[in-house]
Amino acid sequence: MKGETTVKCHRISEGKVTGEVLISQDDILFYLVDPESGRILEKGHSLEGKSVAGKVLVFPAGKGSSSVQVDGLYQLMIRGNAPKAMIIERPDTILVTSAIIMEIPLVDQVDPLFYELIKDGDCVVVDADQEQITIIPKA
Repeated sequence: MKGETTVKCHRISEGKVTGEVLISQDDILFYLVDPESGRILEKGHSLEGKSVAGKVLVFPAGKGSSSVQVDGLYQLMIRGNAPKAMIIERPDTILVTSAIIMEIPLVDQVDPLFYELIKDGDCVVVDADQEQITIIPKA
């Protein structure tokens, strides 16, 4: 497609999805996400009130203890409100393990150009298997 930009990344959890980007400036604790709606409940969070459901979630890192982080993501998944994919700057063992078990594509080490170009609402193809992300311009 004309105008597309493809950047390299590093695969953590395999898969390929296309979806709308939701960018968080803050680390995410999935335990503070409403499993019924996918909305971030954490007061003062950059995404407070926004839903991660079905989005390609771009965020710095996870936070919180292992049990609440895993349970939070699992509760989202079983209700169909988990992110489609996650693009993370600083992965941790808990998110890596959760993404693999729950089969959510997870990538890191993204080309810095991605962060310069990407905006909330953009559409991307996260192809963890090929270790690339393609930004699809809006029509």
